[in-house]
Amino acid sequence: MNNQTMKALTFKRYGKSPDIGFTDVPLPTLKADEILVQVHAASVNPVDNMILTGMFKPIIQLQLPATMGSDLAGVVTEVGSSVTRFKAGDAIFASIFDLGTGAIAEFAVVPEHLAVLKPTNLDFVQAASIPMVGLTSWQALRHANLRAGQKVFIPAGSGGVGTFSIQLAKHLGAKVGTTTSTGNVELVRSLGADEVVDYKKQAFEKVLGGYDAVLGTVKGDAIEKSLDILKPGGTIVSLVGPLDAAFARARQLNFILTFVFGLMSRKIMRLAKKRDITYSFLFARPDGTQLTEIAHLLEAGHIHPVIDKVFPFEQAKEALEYLAQGRSKGKVVVQMK
Repeated sequence: MNNQTMKALTFKRYGKSPDIGFTDVPLPTLKADEILVQVHAASVNPVDNMILTGMFKPIIQLQLPATMGSDLAGVVTEVGSSVTRFKAGDAIFASIFDLGTGAIAEFAVVPEHLAVLKPTNLDFVQAASIPMVGLTSWQALRHANLRAGQKVFIPAGSGGVGTFSIQLAKHLGAKVGTTTSTGNVELVRSLGADEVVDYKKQAFEKVLGGYDAVLGTVKGDAIEKSLDILKPGGTIVSLVGPLDAAFARARQLNFILTFVFGLMSRKIMRLAKKRDITYSFLFARPDGTQLTEIAHLLEAGHIHPVIDKVFPFEQAKEALEYLAQGRSKGKVVVQMK
C-alpha cells in the first residue's frame, strides 16, 4: 500500500464557495503505462476557474476533493512497467486535462502517450505555460481548416490562447486580426498580428471584414458580432461556448444533455446558417503527438512562450484569483521548484 502523501491544491465543492486550499493527498500509484512526475511548474487556465462553478460537471468527471490544474512541466521520478519512451530523470511537459487528476501538486501521474520531452530551450516555467494554450490553438486552427493566405480573427490577443494562436496562425501563413486594450497593442503586434483593434476605442465588427475564420475566445455577444466580419463559407470555432449538440454527441453524453446543448447553441446556429457560416464548439483534448509538433516549433524559435506572472506554489490559489481578473498578458504559472 502507498502510505506516502504529497501537497496538492484541491477544491471540495462546486459553486460559490469551492473551498480551495492545500490538502495532503496520497501520492499517486502508477498504472503500467504511466509515469510519475515531480512537478516543477504548472500553469493555470480559465477552464480551471470555470470547472469550480460546476458548469462542466456533466462533462468532466471529478471525485471531490479534486486536485486542480492540467498543465505541467517536471522531472520523471518513476515509470510504469510497460513504459518504454521515458526514464527517471527525463524532463517532460504535458496536459492531463480531463483525466480526473490534477497538476497543481508536488507530483502528478501522466499517461506515457501524453508526455513529451521538454523543449531544451525552455525552462520549466516556460514549458508549463504551453500545453493547454498550445493544444487549444493547434486544434482550433486545424478545426477551422486555416490555410496560408486566409484571414483569422483571434480576439483577446494578449491572453493565454491569444498570444499562442496569433504566433501559430502567422507560422501557418495566415493574416491575423485581434482585439486588445491600448496598453497591449505593441505586444500583439510584436507577436505578428496584422490588424489590431483597440476595443476601448472601436468596435471590431465595425472596422474588420473579409475574414475566413474566427476563434471564439471571449464570452458574451462577441461570437454573434463576429458573424459580421466573416465571408460566406467562413467558420467560427468557439472555445467559450455556447456548447452544441455535436459536442454532446462526440462526448457520448445522454439525450437530455444533447438536447440542452442544442438549445444553448440554437440562436448562433440559426444566425450562422443564414450567412453560410459554420459554428462549432471546441473542447481541447490532451494529445502527445500534437504536443510533440508544438515542441518542435518552440525549439525552432517559431513560437515563444508569453508569461505574465509567476506565483510560488504556496500562492497557487492567488494565481487562480489573478487569472480570473482577466487582465493577464500571456500565461500565469505556478512554480513548485
